Amino acid sequence: MRLLPRSPSGWTMAVFGVLAALMGVLGLIAPDALLTVLGFAPAPGSRRAEGDHTPAFLTASSMAALNMGVYYVLAALADCKPFFRWTVPFRLLTCTVFTLAVISGRAPSAFLGVGLWEGLGALVTGAALRREGRARRRRSRG
Repeated sequence: MRLLPRSPSGWTMAVFGVLAALMGVLGLIAPDALLTVLGFAPAPGSRRAEGDHTPAFLTASSMAALNMGVYYVLAALADCKPFFRWTVPFRLLTCTVFTLAVISGRAPSAFLGVGLWEGLGALVTGAALRREGRARRRRSRG
């Protein structure tokens, strides 16, 4: 396996993966900081109401983000283009769901940044894949 991505689409995946992994680590180490970044107000003095499972949710979602980030980086280093292609529609779906969560009032407006990050990343990855596909077709014809 290489130490750096070998294609523009691989670089888009690597950047996304590193950012996701860093956010996951932040959530595991400093959950209140992650809440603040996402636009949620941490509980004052870390006092939570009985039955508030926010810490458990943050642990689970942060671990998922860390794992996902590592998967993305490994896929980027292996230049696994099928994986890159699979992520595009699902990242666009994530963008849609997170945007609708803000519009419907289920999430604070700062959470829109997460949706836009997903959507923009999907579009950039999709564009890189399209450009690489066109270049590959030109090379095979000529």
